[in-house]
Amino acid sequence: MSNSSSITQFLLLPFANTRDLQLLHFWLFLGIYLAALLGNGLIITTIAWHHHLHTPMYFFLLNLSVLDLGFISTTVPKAMANSLWDTRVISYSGCASQVFFFFVLMSAEFYLLTIMAYDRYVAICQPLHYGTLLGSRACAHMAAAAWASGFLTALLHTASTFSLPLCQGNAVGQIFCEIPQILKLSCSHAYIREVGLIVVSVCVAFGCFVFIVLSYVQILRAVLRIPSEQGRHKAFSMCLPHLAVVSLLISTGIFAYLKPPSLSSPSLDLVVSVLYSVVPPTVNPLIYSLRNQELKDAVRKLVTTCYFRHNVVSTFCNISFVT
Repeated sequence: MSNSSSITQFLLLPFANTRDLQLLHFWLFLGIYLAALLGNGLIITTIAWHHHLHTPMYFFLLNLSVLDLGFISTTVPKAMANSLWDTRVISYSGCASQVFFFFVLMSAEFYLLTIMAYDRYVAICQPLHYGTLLGSRACAHMAAAAWASGFLTALLHTASTFSLPLCQGNAVGQIFCEIPQILKLSCSHAYIREVGLIVVSVCVAFGCFVFIVLSYVQILRAVLRIPSEQGRHKAFSMCLPHLAVVSLLISTGIFAYLKPPSLSSPSLDLVVSVLYSVVPPTVNPLIYSLRNQELKDAVRKLVTTCYFRHNVVSTFCNISFVT
């Protein structure tokens, strides 16, 4: 038996027990992680580079890509390192930091997705008021509110969780430090306080989800009045994937944090954690860029410009070397 004051490290759940499967998981997650880095990095660079993309919609999309980069970087690199080096160890401070940044980014992403749904609602359903409701100052305030709310939520959850006495060992049944798994190690009824905070957070997240659904319902109703069949198809193809990713994020997140202990198993917990911590940051760039012709053209122009400059510099260096 031990308490939280004597715990200096936690043991995470390994991907597999055999070395070959550990390396397979490492290469698989490395590919996913690099795809997320490339997709989100391209969006951030493209929006920052092209001044004609400095609009509210792309400003929020840039913030979402930053959140997604941090979101997936909080958990996946440590899990990959553990698989590569065949270890399970994470320090106490590392675990607390992982919980904190994970909650900051996950909560801020929920709030930002809600703001993005509001942005699309105003743009499509109330276009005459768009400049008034979503000016540059209002957009900056809303983005800052999303980040600040995520920070406050994470601070409350982290402080509440890691102030609990832990006496059920130090083995965390997850590939990263997750609050429900840490609560299982508690030997005090004070964990009810953190459960209450989780319920409140889930209610807020569900409220955001309801707002997002209602916003897209209004958008789709407006779209159905568009006489052009091509315009309706374009709007449907953009709205439905957004709703699918948001639904996946909130459903798996709620299940992970509120599921009864009888449904808990290492394999199920692993699948659910991947669905809400790895999939959304990876597929968001595809959804928000491949179905946006303006952004695709900007990315293509950026890549072409960089390639042309690289060739010019290489040619100049070769000429200088020969000379």
